[in-house]
Amino acid sequence: MKIASPSSPILTVVSSSGSLDPKISGSLGSRILPATQRSSPSDNLLLHRTMSSNYLRHVESMSQLPSGAGKISQLNAVVLGESLASEDNDLIFPSKEFSGQALISSPQQYMEMHKRSMDDPAGFWSDIASEFYWKQKWGDQVFSENLDVRKGPISIEWFKGGITNICYNCLDKNVEAGLGDKTAIYWEGNELGVDASLTYSELLQQVCQLANYLKDNGVKKGDAVVIYLPMLMELPIAMLACARIGAVHSVVFAGFSADSLAQRIIDCKPKVILTCNAVKRGPKTINLKAIVDAALDQSSKDGVSVGICLTYDNSLATTRENTKWLNGRDVWWQDVISQYPTSCEVEWVDAEDPLFLLYTSGSTGKPKGVLHTTGGYMIYTATTFKYAFDYKSTDVYWCTADCGWITGHSYVTYGPMLNGATVVVFEGAPNYPDSGRCWDIVDKYKVSIFYTAPTLVRSLMRDDDMYVTRHSRKSLRVLGSVGEPINPSAWRWFFNVVGDSRCPISDTWWQTETGGFMITPLPGAWPQKPGSATFPFFGVQPVIVDEKGIEIEGECSGYLCVKGSWPGAFRTLFGDHERYETTYFKPFAGYYFSGDGCSRDKDGYYWLTGRVDDVINVSGHRIGTAEVESALVLHPQCAEAAVVGIEHEVKGQGIYAFVTLLEGVPYSEELRKSLVLMVRNQIGAFAAPDRIHWAPGLPKTRSGKIMRRILRKIASRQLEELGDISTLADPSVVDQLIALADV
Repeated sequence: MKIASPSSPILTVVSSSGSLDPKISGSLGSRILPATQRSSPSDNLLLHRTMSSNYLRHVESMSQLPSGAGKISQLNAVVLGESLASEDNDLIFPSKEFSGQALISSPQQYMEMHKRSMDDPAGFWSDIASEFYWKQKWGDQVFSENLDVRKGPISIEWFKGGITNICYNCLDKNVEAGLGDKTAIYWEGNELGVDASLTYSELLQQVCQLANYLKDNGVKKGDAVVIYLPMLMELPIAMLACARIGAVHSVVFAGFSADSLAQRIIDCKPKVILTCNAVKRGPKTINLKAIVDAALDQSSKDGVSVGICLTYDNSLATTRENTKWLNGRDVWWQDVISQYPTSCEVEWVDAEDPLFLLYTSGSTGKPKGVLHTTGGYMIYTATTFKYAFDYKSTDVYWCTADCGWITGHSYVTYGPMLNGATVVVFEGAPNYPDSGRCWDIVDKYKVSIFYTAPTLVRSLMRDDDMYVTRHSRKSLRVLGSVGEPINPSAWRWFFNVVGDSRCPISDTWWQTETGGFMITPLPGAWPQKPGSATFPFFGVQPVIVDEKGIEIEGECSGYLCVKGSWPGAFRTLFGDHERYETTYFKPFAGYYFSGDGCSRDKDGYYWLTGRVDDVINVSGHRIGTAEVESALVLHPQCAEAAVVGIEHEVKGQGIYAFVTLLEGVPYSEELRKSLVLMVRNQIGAFAAPDRIHWAPGLPKTRSGKIMRRILRKIASRQLEELGDISTLADPSVVDQLIALADV
């Protein structure tokens, strides 16, 4: 099937009297001073001039940070590489050495660039876009937008009329720039000692061979191709091959069930599906081809037939003899692709032509086909990757996400390769054969930027630090967090243990729909607060609104929205623009509604409190689940926690907490009471959990996302409505939780 193209508060250091706040002014720029030392008169003058306009806001200070941050006993400062981040430290400053070499090295530089991106978005993004290859430049109008449903259909366009190709910019441009012999991908297999690599020249050749095969089999510009592959090198190769010929790829996480895969096939009607016969994840073998066969049978009954199933022979997981086969439809990858030429003509596309479809869960049960287009997404992912990770050409970058999720699209494939980066792609499980596997890989490839999910961080925290400290990790210089708010105790462990108290953490907030980072630290630019995503990226104007959609100034909590468009924004939901408008733009007219709750502290730092549907209303108190979870994991015997709301006949909603204990800690009523007391002490009696449910593990996707839908069903004893659990990394966890429901 053809797919047709379809003023923010910043770092605030001025006191209410208009003078610089002496508590934090000494940290600015690359100067490393005690947190209580005043800045020099010249600094005062510069910052006063910068912050005297309405562009920055300031409110009176508060004695406690917002959701998830914990209490401040005193304002302390930690300089990267000099000491540990403890519960008494709420500001972590970049070292002079790090800031000195950072792309964005001071708050002043950031504020100047962010202000320009707000005042002159067309000029700001045009300058960046000009660094990439365009067959034809866009017209006079760099962007057009309508985010207000009251003024007509929602519409976002960037660089329309500009002709380009993202594959060309990822590969050909880098080869032509002399990077042909640079390693593009280090691939690490599931088993120790199994690995491979591709240079940019080799990657380009393999992409061209697959692109030629697709063209030879009738795939044209605008046609959909479904990719159901594990983290083999062939997955980014397939994405890039589709982009090269203007086909629209739809990567489906190779863990989704046959029913889920069939839903996506029926919706986008692909000409070809790309898969492999099997994969090993840890000690477990998963027969992917059998899942694809079942999905294709189901979609065929619904009137959608797929002509070709190109199957990679993953001999490390199974054999051809053990793979069921349908002659005339199924084709072995290795038997045909190598016969095709290693060069392939580029299909030049408009900036607003579709690049990919990525299905995300919807509240109605029907997946939403998020549609991203080419030009704006290309510029935005490249730019966010460059600045949020302070990327240098010598870096080796590893993002642990699967390409079946948006993180794998933007920050495994496109963002890094648009910058000519060397990327690690890992097929296996992060705790196989033991919990030191991540750090084995970091040392093996000299990984310098490590980007992962808070869930993995908390999972590794649960094990002995020996698994981390037995490895060097000296190559690491920047860490990153993605997927959900990271609680401060996990942040500190990540910082202190994994990063040896010397690596800044880019704790990023963004979504499938945004295409790239929206709120994120820029390493070297400003002090970090454990658990805070800090400040908006260039071109992003976040606002916090109340239930009536009124913007709230200064220090506050509410609903996180975005005012104005940005280049990486999705353009529609495939085949359902009405749902696109209803879900994202009608809740608060004139804004993009993220669906997330957020707090902003006195210094302008943003703190994500989780999905709005993860906010529990207890006797009129709105309590973010992330806030309760952060309090629980402060308990010395709690490794991880997940909180959901349940019906309560008195309070409206009650708090139900699933708690995973440290290895070897036994369940006890005394410990249960201690956990409840921890929450009472940290937040207040109103937030005390009504129920503590012991959890040997939590139901998570392979990317580390906790499936709270399943937890809600278990908590409310609606076990017959658990739904599809095949996407979980370990489905057996569900049975364990059910068995412990009454313990």
